[in-house]
Amino acid sequence: MGKWMAIGMALALAGCASHSCDEPLSGSPCREERLLHQNDMLQAKLLLASGDPENYELAKALLDRAATQDTTGEAEFYQAVLMIRQGPEVDEVLALLERAAGKGHPHATALLYKVYAEPYLLSTADPRKANAYRAAYANLDVAKSGYPSFEQALKVVNALVTEPPATAAAQPEPAQ
Repeated sequence: MGKWMAIGMALALAGCASHSCDEPLSGSPCREERLLHQNDMLQAKLLLASGDPENYELAKALLDRAATQDTTGEAEFYQAVLMIRQGPEVDEVLALLERAAGKGHPHATALLYKVYAEPYLLSTADPRKANAYRAAYANLDVAKSGYPSFEQALKVVNALVTEPPATAAAQPEPAQ
């Protein structure tokens, strides 16, 4: 009897394991969590892209919530971008970027290169650290696949950390 119970349990567990978090309409709790995480990240990125500081509080709340389940470093990267836009606490920004880069996030690695190469956010450049982050980028899976290239990642990073353009509502109307 014990042998048949073990086989039955194994089959039951295999059935549970076969429900993927990626399977649409599966009703799986992990699927719901993944969708909510993706939604939080998307909304936070849109709020940051708006360039409106009034949206930053909500973006921070969404990123903080998303960070609890993030394994890719994406939430930490965008938390760092948000901090830069708000007037960076350099040590906190660097800690977030280093955690994100440690998880293999390509834009975090590219931004750390920028920080140490230019220097950006720092008073002096550190070519040794810049080169280490450049080399680390080359070892990422995305770099090996060719997309995004290091140069493209730097363009994205530069666009994210420069002052966002004024929103249309904030621009004066042309004189008539």
